[in-house]
Amino acid sequence: MIYKKITYLQLMIFFIFNANVFADTTLVAVASNFTKPMTEIAAEFEKATGHTAQLSFGSSGKFVSQFENGAPFEVFLSADDKSPAKLQQSGFAVEGSNFTYALGKLVLWSNAANYIDEKGEILAKGGFQHIALADPKLAPYGAAAIEVLKSENLLDKLQPLFVLGENISQTYQFISTGNAELGFVAMSQVSENGKITSGSGWIVPQALYAPIKQDAVLLTLGAKNPAATALLDYLKSAPAKAIIKKHGYDLPNVYAHIR
Repeated sequence: MIYKKITYLQLMIFFIFNANVFADTTLVAVASNFTKPMTEIAAEFEKATGHTAQLSFGSSGKFVSQFENGAPFEVFLSADDKSPAKLQQSGFAVEGSNFTYALGKLVLWSNAANYIDEKGEILAKGGFQHIALADPKLAPYGAAAIEVLKSENLLDKLQPLFVLGENISQTYQFISTGNAELGFVAMSQVSENGKITSGSGWIVPQALYAPIKQDAVLLTLGAKNPAATALLDYLKSAPAKAIIKKHGYDLPNVYAHIR
């Protein structure tokens, strides 16, 4: 019998190769407002587990329609809690797998410095021709914006000025390019560590709209994929929570199933 000396390098290559053998990829549908934090989380998830999360971003409402028409996603990070609940009821998601991963915040924002006052009084004063928001039929942040305008008795006055984005990312583009002077976006799009980083904005008091509970859920197609379940577990970890908080979201008190 011939014995061959195994070098340290060969041993490391062996372990790396075998680790990759057990690594999987999961297809993840992510609400547009969560683009920045999820991109960061996915990178850290891969470092920590070896698994890969392949991300697609869009409106929660459109994603639900895609799932129902056979889109091959395995994990869904919604901008609300109603869509994951609906998917479980219709059999497209694993019952009891949903949990709130973040609580969203709404901001009235302009790309122009000093344009929006700290109390959002510009809404009543006017002087602008367009106000952007995500389509409330498709995007929870758009629905929240409608709640705010109703609570301030401004909906009828401002509705003729609406520029509707298909999702919150398109809404942000309308404002950042000047096609709308101001509009409602997710705080995560314009802030870091709790502070607005460009332009001007009013962080809307949460008393003016219902809590934006963003739920994650395991879709039926991902039930047997270790990468899908590992990603949902990682979303509950301390490193993921730190990233979520850094990008302007609140954290739920308990990571648990919420109806």
